[in-house]
This record gives sequence, C-alpha cells and structure tokens, in this order.
Amino acid sequence: MKKLLSIMLAAAIVAAAGIAMSACGSDNGAGGNNTSASASADATKTIKSKEDLAGARIGVQLGTTGDIAYASDYEKEGSVIERYNKGADAVIALTQGKVDCVIIDSEPAKAFVEQNKGLKILDDTFDTEEYAIALPKDKENLVKDFNKALDELTKDGTLKSIVDNYIGDDTKGKSPYKSPENVDTSKGELHMATNAAFEPYEYKENNQIVGIDPMIAQAICDKLGYKLVIDDMDFDAIITAVQSGKADFGMAGMTIKDERKEAVSFTTPYTKTTQVIIVKE
Repeated sequence: MKKLLSIMLAAAIVAAAGIAMSACGSDNGAGGNNTSASASADATKTIKSKEDLAGARIGVQLGTTGDIAYASDYEKEGSVIERYNKGADAVIALTQGKVDCVIIDSEPAKAFVEQNKGLKILDDTFDTEEYAIALPKDKENLVKDFNKALDELTKDGTLKSIVDNYIGDDTKGKSPYKSPENVDTSKGELHMATNAAFEPYEYKENNQIVGIDPMIAQAICDKLGYKLVIDDMDFDAIITAVQSGKADFGMAGMTIKDERKEAVSFTTPYTKTTQVIIVKE
C-alpha cells in the first residue's frame, strides 16, 4: 500500500512539473513565449483611419450612435466592443490602454481631447447625423408645441446663440440664454431625461447640469409655460424613461434612428454632428 502511494505521489509531482513547464513556455531569446490571456488583452493596435477598426478594441458609450450604428458593425468583423455608461469612462479606458480607440460625437470628442493630454481625433469621420428631442408617442400635441417653439427659437436666432455659447472660439461663453423676467410656468413641470456626461451638450458644473441641451430645453419651456426639471440618468435608460412616462422628454445629444422611432416620437432636428475616432497620439 505504501509503495502504491509513493508511485502515485511521484506521478503527481511529475504532472505538476509538466504543467509548470508548459505555463512558463520556452525561451525564444526575447523573454520567453508569455502569450497569456492577460498579455493579449494588453496588446494595442495602431488606428490611423476607419480602415484599421476591424479587429480593434473599440470603446463606446452604451446605447449611443457610436455604439449601435458603427461599432456594432465592426463587432461582426472581429472587433471587441467595450461599452461604458459614460463617454468619459471610455476615454479613460483609452488613456489606460484598455481600448485602442473611442468612437464618439465630434463636440464631446473635442472636449475630451482638450482635457486629456496625449489624445487626438483622427481626420476620418462617419456620416453626418441630426440631433432631436424624444417625446412620448401618445403626446402628439406636445410634439407640435416643441416643434413650434424650436422653429421660433431658430428664426429669432436664439438657437444659434445658445450653440455659439458652447462651441466656437470667437463666440464661446458670450451668449448664455437667460429666462425672461416673470416667465410663466403655470402649466406645471416638464421632466427632461438626460445623461450629464456629454460636454458641451450636457454636463455638470458647480453641481448643476448645464450645456447646449439644458439651455435649449429651458428656452422651450419658457415659451410653452412650463418649469423645467432635469433628471440625470444613464444614456441607454432615456428612451425607456420617456416611453414609460417617467420623463416627459429626452434630450441628450440624441440622434434620430429608426429603431428609436419605434419607441418614441422625435421633434424636428435642432443641430447636426458626426461621429469621430479618438486615439492616442
């Protein structure tokens, strides 16, 4: 019996040694063949244009156009898509080497690059897209009211002035929108669902949600006689919030997409943008 145990113990030691040798790999003159899963995950791919996205690790904000319209297509070509609740988290992952690039809207991309040294935006862009406001499908009159207000704000130059307050070297910061004195809010509250991590469209400053979208929303509510209340949430929860009635409208740099139109109604577009690619310099 002791002899049998000794043989079994010796066999176990040999097997363990074999596993250890296999894990270490052989010395190939360059530090050995350490191609473990973690090592592979740390490898980077140089992205110089859209042509390099196939097979890359792409960071996106969950539920955005960069995610559902573009990155998902590259997923079919072997790319790994890392989805984050906030665009800022995707950019942090890029700075840490966890992704090879980030696909995101052009204006937030500029803000992220300005705030994070060592990043740049590629010249390659995707198709132009339009932002609009999402409203419940059963609120046709409210959609008409919003469209009327947007039309008036466009014609009197308020809309352009609001955008210029956040975008453009010559006019940035010079034309903040201010509600008229004694503005009428007798119709009650309108709750706006947004994701306040998308500068310059919506972001937090001094514990307040500011940006192009909140300012436009305030101007609309002032015209329509409502008090604006802004509810911050994950981007991919906004459509559901509007659809379920938890929010009266959604405004968060939201692109008009057919799949979204199945769940909500959209106003006329209020601005245009494009998706770009952020990489390390």
